Amino acid sequence: MRHSHVLVTGGSGFIAGHCILELLEQGYSVRTTVRSLDKEAAVRSALEDAGMVHSDRLSFTAANLDNDAGWTEAASAVEFVLHVASPVQPGYVRDENEVIAPAREGALRVLRASRDAGVRRVVLTSAFHAVGWGHPRRSHAFTESDWTNIDGPGVDAYGKSKTLAERAAWDFLSGAAGAMELTTVLPVAVMGPVLGKEITGANHLIQLMLSGRMRALPDIHVPIVDVRDVAKAHVLAMTNPRAAGERFLLSSGRALSMKEIASILRAEFCDAAGRVPTRVAPNLLLRIASLFNLTVRGILPDLGYAKKTSHEKATSMLGWTPRDSTEAIVAAAESMIRKGLTDA
Repeated sequence: MRHSHVLVTGGSGFIAGHCILELLEQGYSVRTTVRSLDKEAAVRSALEDAGMVHSDRLSFTAANLDNDAGWTEAASAVEFVLHVASPVQPGYVRDENEVIAPAREGALRVLRASRDAGVRRVVLTSAFHAVGWGHPRRSHAFTESDWTNIDGPGVDAYGKSKTLAERAAWDFLSGAAGAMELTTVLPVAVMGPVLGKEITGANHLIQLMLSGRMRALPDIHVPIVDVRDVAKAHVLAMTNPRAAGERFLLSSGRALSMKEIASILRAEFCDAAGRVPTRVAPNLLLRIASLFNLTVRGILPDLGYAKKTSHEKATSMLGWTPRDSTEAIVAAAESMIRKGLTDA
């Protein structure tokens, strides 16, 4: 079977790196973008440490989301594009447009370059932030048919950026000439093995606990998915004929409380988890703290609320089977401990 050439945007990122590993493992040739080719050596080193195979099939090109330079070359002669790159700044930011603009305009740059290069399908990495925020509390599960209400409570700049970028992508496709297809994948909180020394996304929660910087556990619940399963879902969404024009919500099951996550770490790592907190922060204390801390204010709408998610569509249509959340938590922590990142 002939394997295709795939472009993965944002090769220095957590999800993108695992997508590269998965693609190379399956025999694809991969081109990836970085903001500067000065980053190539560090990215290669991180991927090699993670067990990269067929490294000779991986090439790098310079391009970033803020301008058009490099995207024509990046998209040339590839059959598929995984557009993973996007600014990740959860919580309060002073200027929301610093997150929203590069996400939305960057997605459009990638789509235009892909269309002009004759790319067969683009898989865009969206997020649960484009689905499950800004709504009243509800007992039934969120699915791909839901969209975040960006004017609702608790929607930060990151949530707005993912929602607006995905909507812009679908709008672009509806007006684009040609046969290019679009699929979007929407993972919940992504955890799993760290690449290199950089900790991003929901892995920060694990680091905060292991380092002792989280002194008490807020009463929030986190729906989790393993980054290795997210990478597999990208490849399935890229190759499955039925996936064209579809959204896929990715989760591994019920949301876990911070107390449950802490208990998993203590049970698995004993002495290495000696600084993991055991005390749950009173909600009243958090509400008082929110008067002075905008980041704390952002979590108030989710106190005591476990959002339900469904991955039935990804399972039935793509044949995707996620790991249990515990595996993602343990793998994240193990990699941080091995790399000496728990004191950062």
